[in-house]
Amino acid sequence: MKLLNKAACALACAAALACNPARAEGRIRIAEQFGIVYLLLNVAQDQKLIEKHGRKQGVEIDVDWVKLSGGAAINDALLSGSIDIASAGIGPLLTVWDRTAGKQNVKGVASLGNFPYYLISTNPNVKTIADLSEKDRIALPAVTVSVQARILQMAAAKQWGTAEFKKLDRLTQTLPHPDAAAAIIAGQTEINAHFATPPYQEQELAANPKAHIVLDSYEVLGGPGSSTVLYATEKYLKDNPKTYRAFVDALAEAAQFISASPEAAADAYLPVNKSSTDRALLLKVIKNPKVQFQVAPQNTFGLAQFLFQAGALKKQPASWRDYFFQSPAVASGS
Repeated sequence: MKLLNKAACALACAAALACNPARAEGRIRIAEQFGIVYLLLNVAQDQKLIEKHGRKQGVEIDVDWVKLSGGAAINDALLSGSIDIASAGIGPLLTVWDRTAGKQNVKGVASLGNFPYYLISTNPNVKTIADLSEKDRIALPAVTVSVQARILQMAAAKQWGTAEFKKLDRLTQTLPHPDAAAAIIAGQTEINAHFATPPYQEQELAANPKAHIVLDSYEVLGGPGSSTVLYATEKYLKDNPKTYRAFVDALAEAAQFISASPEAAADAYLPVNKSSTDRALLLKVIKNPKVQFQVAPQNTFGLAQFLFQAGALKKQPASWRDYFFQSPAVASGS
């Protein structure tokens, strides 16, 4: 009798699993950082575009937004299962893609657009990176792994040779962009340089007459590039295909919205970020011809090749497609 009861229970459990698969469609936890480079996410949040596209897929999506700072913290959160979508520089993506190959298989989902990142200094003696010395301290979101850190390494390799790509690492310090911008504007701490993002770099240039541009990321990368991207684990995509599709479609709509309505996009940024940033300055960034809002990654492979040649990556990518998931939205990437 006990055997019959056990068999009945087993059949009931099997039936329940068949009717209720483990797939957790309808939930997405997105990490974002600071700055207007995350405007696609801000617009998607303000306009509830993920929820909108979820309904088109027949799924009611519960969206959680998490604010973090730095690629290292973002990667830790993704691998621990605290978030589903990471947003950070192409440098952190390449690092985690390399380390999780054959395991979690983290890859890129989309770009957040192309933005020039400026290395700002208040030291009048620093005109190029060759002028940096022990007197300088460079703030960036995460030493070694952030996209700013990797671009600085790439610039150092061009200046002194690949073997010296870490030459400037000793001068860098982890600091969230808002704190770094405050330090540069005040000019009263040891931080006298900041490898920044919009709008912080523009704020620094406007507020401190000593602030000047030492390095432009576009110069290092050889043109406009998608320095900040979104990425996820392979498991999340496989378990949540409709939610993932809704997320990517929402990003594409957000990009179109920003291009068509920059003023409305600025109005979305301010309340979502609880920001007091000058609206005119935001519009200046959004309308900058060097800024391009698009979801297909652009000009990322050069940095990937450099990191492998320098030994920062163990796995050599054959193309940008190796570290991005396939999707029609990113098919035109590079």
